[in-house]
Amino acid sequence: MTGRTVRAARVGATRESILAAAEQLFAEHGVFAVSNRQVSEVAGQGNNTAVGYHFGTKADLVRAIVRKHAERTELNRMRMVAELGDSPGVRDWVACLTRPNAEHLAALGNPTWFARFGAQVMTDPTLRGIMIEEALSAPSLHQVLAGLNRCLPELPAEVRAERDDMARQLMVHMFAERERALAEGAPTPRSTWLDAAAGLADAIVGLYLAPVTRRP
Repeated sequence: MTGRTVRAARVGATRESILAAAEQLFAEHGVFAVSNRQVSEVAGQGNNTAVGYHFGTKADLVRAIVRKHAERTELNRMRMVAELGDSPGVRDWVACLTRPNAEHLAALGNPTWFARFGAQVMTDPTLRGIMIEEALSAPSLHQVLAGLNRCLPELPAEVRAERDDMARQLMVHMFAERERALAEGAPTPRSTWLDAAAGLADAIVGLYLAPVTRRP
């Protein structure tokens, strides 16, 4: 192994340790409550400038954490979309929103921090755009949303936007709550991540198909 290869391996390992430490700390305490010094200490880095050196700003670090998980989630969703039948309905498309992330979290084992990290970021007005932007960069998500649109032609645009927001809140915070319960050894309504994703999909389908009250 050459000196350059050894150095690249060390840099990669350092970056991974920083990402893991930051994800956990941000999930448990919030992004701006955690300093670069704290991240460096938990990551085992003696140099307190390591975070800035490897990732730049805190927003850059958040984006790197999101991208670390996005690839596996996208692969899960692409597989689900490819397996859809000839005439997928609302339930099929919504499952393509809930199950891919659940599969990823299940594969990570316990404890995980990414769901709680996502909830922290999505409630921060200065950072939530990163999560949304990265999610919308996934080609399969556009396929899913287009399919859902085809299944809901009668839903007024403003109602659809409102229910999209509701669905997003449910997905972000229900997964975060389940992750927190698992980390604390507390009981959960569903026994597995995939069961949780199925229950969440059922609830979101109910949201999209609920009647629309029209004011006179």
